[in-house]
Amino acid sequence: MLTTVVPGLNALPTRLGREDLIRAFRIMYLSRRIDDREILLKRQNKIFFQISGAGHEAASAAAGFAVRPGHDWFYLYYRDRAFCLTAGITAEEMLEQAVGAGADPASGGRQMPSHWASHRLNIVSCSSPTGSQFLHAVGCADAGRRLDPGSDAITLVTTGDGATSEGEFWESLNIACLERLPIVYLVEDNGYAISVPVENQTAGGDISKLVSGFPSLKLFKCDGTDFVASYATMVEAVEHCRRHRTPVFVHATCIRPYSHSLSDDEKLYKTPAERAEEAQRDPIVKFPEWLISEGILDRHALELITHEIDLEVQEATARVLKAAPPPKGSALRFLYSDRVDPASAEFEATLKLSGQPRTMVDAINLTLHEEMRRNERIVVFGEDVADASRESNLGSVKGKGGVFKATQGLQIAFGSSRCFNSPLAEAGIVGRAIGMATRGLKPVVEIQFFDYIWPAMMQIRDELATLRWRSHNGFSAPVVIRVAIGGYLNGGAIYHSQSGEVLFTHIPGLRVVFPSTALDACGLLRTAIRADDPVLFLEHKRLYREPYNRSPHPGPDFTIPFGKAKVAKTGKHLTIVTYGALVQKSLQAALQIEQRRPDTSIEVIDLRSLSPYDWETIRASVEKTSRVMIVHEDVLSWGYGAEIAARIANELFTSLDGPVGRVGALDTWVGYHPQLEAEILPQVDNIVQEADRILAF
Repeated sequence: MLTTVVPGLNALPTRLGREDLIRAFRIMYLSRRIDDREILLKRQNKIFFQISGAGHEAASAAAGFAVRPGHDWFYLYYRDRAFCLTAGITAEEMLEQAVGAGADPASGGRQMPSHWASHRLNIVSCSSPTGSQFLHAVGCADAGRRLDPGSDAITLVTTGDGATSEGEFWESLNIACLERLPIVYLVEDNGYAISVPVENQTAGGDISKLVSGFPSLKLFKCDGTDFVASYATMVEAVEHCRRHRTPVFVHATCIRPYSHSLSDDEKLYKTPAERAEEAQRDPIVKFPEWLISEGILDRHALELITHEIDLEVQEATARVLKAAPPPKGSALRFLYSDRVDPASAEFEATLKLSGQPRTMVDAINLTLHEEMRRNERIVVFGEDVADASRESNLGSVKGKGGVFKATQGLQIAFGSSRCFNSPLAEAGIVGRAIGMATRGLKPVVEIQFFDYIWPAMMQIRDELATLRWRSHNGFSAPVVIRVAIGGYLNGGAIYHSQSGEVLFTHIPGLRVVFPSTALDACGLLRTAIRADDPVLFLEHKRLYREPYNRSPHPGPDFTIPFGKAKVAKTGKHLTIVTYGALVQKSLQAALQIEQRRPDTSIEVIDLRSLSPYDWETIRASVEKTSRVMIVHEDVLSWGYGAEIAARIANELFTSLDGPVGRVGALDTWVGYHPQLEAEILPQVDNIVQEADRILAF
């Protein structure tokens, strides 16, 4: 690992001609003038937010000169206006985003300004959470290597210094160096994370020192206010990455002459002396003076260029202020794929059973085998999912294949490039999968236990579920996340028995399914894989090997539409709406009630799909029975059943002959002792008791 500090303006790379230098100045000045115009528009209440790239123009433009837009892939930072201008985004397109125009090519008016995106240029939609892009970039670089191993394309990810404190930054570096991926990190260090100075943010005040111990990571450092030094550094960094196909890290020191955003006032924490010192290093001041001193431009030519750019920004502003906003009625468009509808009749399949009944976990395993055979772009990874990370062991061991054996044999059948173990980092699993899917792979990843999904929550909620919507269908990430969930297994306690599916059904853009039988697991998993949306596929641990939910194999093309419930048992006097492990308990409760009440019959609906869910089947059943209760394993308060109960009360009130009942877990954690678990989780007796209460009306 070598640290290279590239010399300054006098070290002019021979590749950079006079016209290139003039173009660089034009881009840098244009970037600053767009910032200034947006600031004015915000103060005039003509736009709604502003954040600038001021002080970053030299490093950002230099990076743009060093790469190949449309060939390489980019995960950018909100201060990278100059990069985007260099790549080919226009001033007018940027101002369209500032006013929130419907014609905004980055997001259709859905994202804040400076949240860059261009499908044409491979600039993947930028989001606001700082640091979340690193894992996507790693996944993108990994996918590129797998899809086109002969390509010299690289992935560039940029950031400010503050975001290097995020754990996902370090997770990504670990993966990049572990896998030796062709990725360039550019840290544009302006010394502040809003008001927090770098010495209070980064140990030692220098991020390049902290990352210097990573193996296979080539490190560069440069003055990011000096365009020529930044260009020379970025060219060498990118060429090293292209040639060696290994990660590179560039640390560019910049300034931030404007406040963090217009919601901030840097005078509250920066002294006048500090601000004056930054002004002396301003790239918009330094670079034109150097151009004049080198005889590349004279002051008159410089004035002509700046006047021309000022006019360009003025005219572009006048046009975008007349732009139409996003059309009414378009808010839900592109929340999900408009190409594949997993809730459509296309996924209705004829049932053709064959062979001996299989357990649910075996059905999942077989479905994964079949789908990986059908689609070579599927990759399966997560913690412990491979048979053996050390390939030399495969001939002498049976193979692990997941803690529940759901992925056993996949590595042996399809190789270590398609089924592999990940580091123990849930955000890393999901974030990497997002980047892979954006680049064209179909990741089917495993989170080992639902209890440990929470480190990935930012990636799932703010990145995975929003990508298509926020990019106005420019980008998508149809990732399948398999998760083992639930209790009813003695000894699971707090951290191996959780439910909490309602927190994910509350996320627009994410499909959530929860099968209760081997047959449904097979059909729903196949639909999830063939769909074009992100899917959370919940697998109840207790149901993996139950004898009562087994099924013969339904064939390699059997699918079940999302949002279509199954009537597990018909009845006339009470509807029980449920899913997961509570389906069987509800059936047992129904049998007990009917044995005591021969004139009463209970209908049990297995939702199977939680988002979307089958309202029509619920409605038809409630209109028939006039009594209904919702049963789920998760805690009762604010649980999944509350939404269904509210909708029934609102839309089917006149059909009801009694209150809408609910059964769920006690509002506490699952305990270790079996007696505690039995008291906390809903049991058959709880369902019977609530059913009797409702039937009494």
